[in-house]
Amino acid sequence: MPMLIITLILLAFGLVMLYSASYVYGIYRFKGDALHYIKDQAMFAAIGLVAMFAASKVDYHVFRRYAVMLLGLVYILLVVVLFMPEFNGCHRWIVIPNVGTFQPSEIAKFAVILLFANMIEKNYDKMKTVTYGIVPFAAVLGSIVVLMFFQPHLSGIVIICAVGGIMMFIGGTDTKWFFLAAGILVVGIIAALIIWPDAIHYASSRIENWLHPENDLSAAGYQSYMGRLAIGSGGLFGLGLGNSRQKHLHLPEGQNDFIFAIICEELGFIGGMMVIVLFLALFARGIYIATHAKDKFGAMLVMGIIIQICLQAFLNIAVATGTIPNTGISLPFFSEGGTALMMILGEMGIVLSVSRYANLDRG
Repeated sequence: MPMLIITLILLAFGLVMLYSASYVYGIYRFKGDALHYIKDQAMFAAIGLVAMFAASKVDYHVFRRYAVMLLGLVYILLVVVLFMPEFNGCHRWIVIPNVGTFQPSEIAKFAVILLFANMIEKNYDKMKTVTYGIVPFAAVLGSIVVLMFFQPHLSGIVIICAVGGIMMFIGGTDTKWFFLAAGILVVGIIAALIIWPDAIHYASSRIENWLHPENDLSAAGYQSYMGRLAIGSGGLFGLGLGNSRQKHLHLPEGQNDFIFAIICEELGFIGGMMVIVLFLALFARGIYIATHAKDKFGAMLVMGIIIQICLQAFLNIAVATGTIPNTGISLPFFSEGGTALMMILGEMGIVLSVSRYANLDRG
């Protein structure tokens, strides 16, 4: 299936499910405005589609000229956001008066992908060395991690580091450095537990809430429990589109982090599998485009974008199904979030550009 078709199906499916999952929240939170969430999402979807089709017609090599400039802009935005109003204990959104808000971390994801793709192609023959295969990449990731840590935005850090690390691995960085990084991480975690003993209790309580959310329905376990209840209620074919019970203010963030649970409740196991199959199709087609790209830059660009989207999707699904602890990661194309949707569609335009210049997906 052509990448454009997969993208448009995901977008349309996502908008339908976002409306279904969010209209109750809109009525209760915004004075009866059932369309509150979908209006904003549809506007950003329209902007994103324009960006996608524009990017698909541009030679993707043009974007490499702006890799360093974009990273510089990201640094500025990640500092500015720390002085923005706090929301749910975090400083993740920059407020633009009379316009809305956006998350700099979404731009940071693409900035890392673009810069890493450029550096890998330029230094491909030297990626086994520390000077070219480790230092510049670690410097970029480390500086972004520090800035995002103060927001804090741990789920964004996980995605950016994972995508960056995978790109480095595919790009030819010596595998021994990954083992060294893993060792440093383990030592760091142990040191943190020794320095902050309360962290042991915090970590153990998070694991307990993940494994047995029903034991703490008054706090951290509530959302996970309600998410699993929604999925279980859907059965094979679901309760029907729009008929979710948990979205009636029982499941927090049903329009965001836990929208997959609402999909499963309304469309059942079949609906959940449709979502998974669409992301698998996106991943498979992305790999095909990357392996047929005209050059290393195009291949790494596509790999970074596809890995970012699909990794985020499957981590979100894993959280909703209780496979891993709650991480606060949204579901691409489906969850509420205009900045994320706009950036994803723009990135898909670049993927289509790489495909077009490789003579794939014609028409």
